[in-house]
Amino acid sequence: MKRVIIYIITFCLFINISPSAKASTKLEDTNTYNTNMKQDILCLMMGYPEYVAGVQRDNSGYVYIIMKSGKKILYDDKKEKSFQQKLASPDLQDTLEQIYPLVFTKKLMDKNFDPGRFRNYALLSEVYGQSRQQIEQNLKNVRVGYSNCLFNKNNGAAQALQNVMKELTSLSASRPDIRRNVFPCSGTYNYRLISGTNQLSPHGYAIAIDLARDNRDYWQWATPQQGEERLVSYPKEIVDIFEKNNFVWGGKWNHFDILHYEYRPEIILKARYFSHKSTGEWYDGVGSNEDAVKGYISKINEALK
Repeated sequence: MKRVIIYIITFCLFINISPSAKASTKLEDTNTYNTNMKQDILCLMMGYPEYVAGVQRDNSGYVYIIMKSGKKILYDDKKEKSFQQKLASPDLQDTLEQIYPLVFTKKLMDKNFDPGRFRNYALLSEVYGQSRQQIEQNLKNVRVGYSNCLFNKNNGAAQALQNVMKELTSLSASRPDIRRNVFPCSGTYNYRLISGTNQLSPHGYAIAIDLARDNRDYWQWATPQQGEERLVSYPKEIVDIFEKNNFVWGGKWNHFDILHYEYRPEIILKARYFSHKSTGEWYDGVGSNEDAVKGYISKINEALK
């Protein structure tokens, strides 16, 4: 009996303090982090090809994307943050941490799962305008139903919305359910802060559109039960068409915003290519035969050896 007790104690001590087990776990965590970081940066380069020029690691180990303007934007500040802190001050890693689900849903997402709701304002300002004046210089009219709506032309945002509306307008001719959920549009450009914050709304950058309003559409207007009732009747085709053109849908947020679509190519690209764990090269799944993508991969591998 004594021998059995000694064996059990020895086994438990081995499990708890084994250096090789700890080293293996730490190495696996490091490899996963590095893979995710490279994938995130590739999605940013692919999503903002005219704006992101490269990547750099400094002597302290912090990684930055380098904008064509010369501005450096920190990838990961390495701080532990609550959901609210990530919402208030996300770094690039925070914005891409939650992988947006490309499958259609008729259920609300889990608590605090809001992929795409974290926005890095340094990046958005570099791409879409640093001030109201700059943003308004970048606006372009897009035909939405019987009216024109203003949208940001930078980074292909206005063209993407134009593509969406062309397809939805055609489809709505034979689909009354789609027509009443899309038209009349509730708004695009509106230079305003998000309620209760000092952060510019994505509508302030003119990269978001709210479709026809239903009182069950927004988490601050409706109960979770009402939100799910709304999702059950929502046409899948609307979501598919927007996502195909690099928009995220607020219906896939726990803090649901069902009438809201937001142009966020990096979020959709990560969902499209990196929603599953890589078993080969970190960039597996991306069309790496394209010259531009091969160039991005090369830059990332060189900077983040």
